[in-house]
Amino acid sequence: MHRAARTASLALVAASALTLTACGGSGGGDVSAGSKQTLTVWAMGTEGEKLADVAKVYEKAHPNITVKVTPVGWDVAHQKLVAAAAAGKLPDVMQMGSTYLGEFADMGALEQVDAKVFKKGDFFPSAWDQGVYDGKSYGVPWYVDTRVLFYRTDLAKKAGLTGAPATMADLQKAAEAYQDKAGSKWGLQIQPSGLDAVQSFYPFLYSAGGAVLDSGGKPVVNSPAAVKVLEYYGSYYQKGLSDKTFRPGYDVTKDFNTGAVPMFFGGPWMVGLLDANYPGLKGKWAVAAVPADKASVSEAGGSSLTISADSTHKAAATEFITYLTDAKGQADWYERTKDLPANSEAWQSGELATDTSLKVFRTQMETAEAVPAQPRLTEITSEVDDAIGSYTQGKSSARAALDKAQSAIKSLVR
Repeated sequence: MHRAARTASLALVAASALTLTACGGSGGGDVSAGSKQTLTVWAMGTEGEKLADVAKVYEKAHPNITVKVTPVGWDVAHQKLVAAAAAGKLPDVMQMGSTYLGEFADMGALEQVDAKVFKKGDFFPSAWDQGVYDGKSYGVPWYVDTRVLFYRTDLAKKAGLTGAPATMADLQKAAEAYQDKAGSKWGLQIQPSGLDAVQSFYPFLYSAGGAVLDSGGKPVVNSPAAVKVLEYYGSYYQKGLSDKTFRPGYDVTKDFNTGAVPMFFGGPWMVGLLDANYPGLKGKWAVAAVPADKASVSEAGGSSLTISADSTHKAAATEFITYLTDAKGQADWYERTKDLPANSEAWQSGELATDTSLKVFRTQMETAEAVPAQPRLTEITSEVDDAIGSYTQGKSSARAALDKAQSAIKSLVR
């Protein structure tokens, strides 16, 4: 979520929290799933647009159900959800990003997941964990993403490299070789500062055994491991291997195409962008797992599907979410959107089982980690953004930057 949206919504959050604590879960009797009814659904971005097509298919098999899908832009999603929650007008089913879920669960706006219907073992562990708040599950994983290493294989040959870097030490050596021998302007693209710099930092932090919050929600961002990682991260800028200037809206694929940037960490959506926009690059790039430190660990992202605590259509909502998140529904969703399935069984056939690039993402998801859900998670990660920028821009030491973040985060966690 963007900072502008965060700031604009703070007053609404404060005002609605008390209201929702009182009214959450107080809706009237639930309509049976077999009754004639209209199910309201909000989904964000491209998913909101594509879900309407799936809803039409679902309605044919369930003629008693009308599914009314409202697409919502990610830029206004948080404000719209908060306003609807405060007014008691949330839809029956909502797509919920991982940064939102803790906030709305804490308000009492979300129904707990029915453990008899949805099984944790059907999904990637980190995908399921994104829907857990205060030890209770409020979201069913819908799709996942994680970041892996994209690298130019043709330039790697010029640089005298054989294969992808396997360790973090290898990664920096490869960055140096790309510059010195292959003529790349930079060795690796990682974000130096600004909004969501933490997204770029996560693979380094998690692979070293560090974290922003531990599994119990305790801040640990200034641990010795985290300090060491930030120093290593900053060394790419100190050695001139990465661009220390933050450029909002920067499109790394353009520099990847020219060879100015031969390596970057990116999600599955990057595969489609490269194939569509730079067909001449085909066969000249590949993806690989995050180079290992103590282990190879990346961040877990994606979205969950949630049910409003005040919905009177919970039974029908549960059946619709089941349809979207079982193995068959997830495989169909991938074909429509290329969103990676959260249900692990969906990966056992078709392109998901055979595509080499997709296998890398699947393997990475097995070890991916998610920040524990918190009501003020976006503010928490913003503090880490500031710490990263403070160090990479030479304003403070890594220790001082992370100590400051740790102190601020302590006041933000629940």
